[in-house]
Amino acid sequence: MGRITGELHDVAGDAGHRDHPPRMGFFTDTSVCIGCKACEVACKEWNMVPEDGLTFTGMSYDNTQGLGADTWRHVAFIEQRRPIGEQDPGLEYDGVDVLGLAGERADLRWLMASDVCKHCTHAACLDVCPTGSLFRTEFGTVVVQEDICNGCGYCVPACPYGVIDQREEDGRVWKCTLCYDRISDGQEPACAKACPTDSIQYGPLDELRERAAERVEQLHDAGVADARLYGHDPDDGVGGDGAFFLLLDEPETYGLPPDPFVTTRDLPSMWRHGAVAALTLVGGIAAAFAVGDRIGGRR
Repeated sequence: MGRITGELHDVAGDAGHRDHPPRMGFFTDTSVCIGCKACEVACKEWNMVPEDGLTFTGMSYDNTQGLGADTWRHVAFIEQRRPIGEQDPGLEYDGVDVLGLAGERADLRWLMASDVCKHCTHAACLDVCPTGSLFRTEFGTVVVQEDICNGCGYCVPACPYGVIDQREEDGRVWKCTLCYDRISDGQEPACAKACPTDSIQYGPLDELRERAAERVEQLHDAGVADARLYGHDPDDGVGGDGAFFLLLDEPETYGLPPDPFVTTRDLPSMWRHGAVAALTLVGGIAAAFAVGDRIGGRR
């Protein structure tokens, strides 16, 4: 894994922000996530996100299941049985057994990952919002203004990651804001502040991408061949994400789409085809009336 050289799009500039700060985002290094869920708690407390049910899900120690209107950060617990191969079962980084392979049951590991809104470069949710409730901030993040959300729900199926969700009480949508109020005041988001292992890292996106590439190289050199980045590539289907991840397995293992794309990418051509079809229909109707008038005039 070499250094990342692709350039990220100036999304804040395209949104009309002038003299804006650098694009900010998250790098989540799942190799050092310990599943403590401090990020979930900090997110709920700071943003006053409602409790979403302490229920037994059958998904290991995961009681929140996935991202939603009342879960803006979600820590997944993925239990795997697989051959260790040549990897050292006692492999540790910064004192953390990142592979979960230490001890007697060396064929069992837990993959833990804190998921969040990706704050896409090309965000389909922005394309479909009819009220302007969703907007791009000067930091390049995507935020919902709940006070002007009309609950239409168009953004829900538009999101390629299934992040945005509606609350049953009033139908309005909610998701991670990357703690817009905190970063506007020079503070880091609550989840990153609370993370005890620095699994969640916040900062200028270009710097995070460089740091992430170095981390992958470090893991590869240590024999963790499956380490890979997800959501970092500006040439992927969404133009790269404002929140990207270091994974230890395929994206599908974590419930992430392997090849995300902008769901509204075909809208321009659809509108063009629709306009052509409408003009053709109008032309046909006009021609029919003209022929009818000529026939009526001969009688």
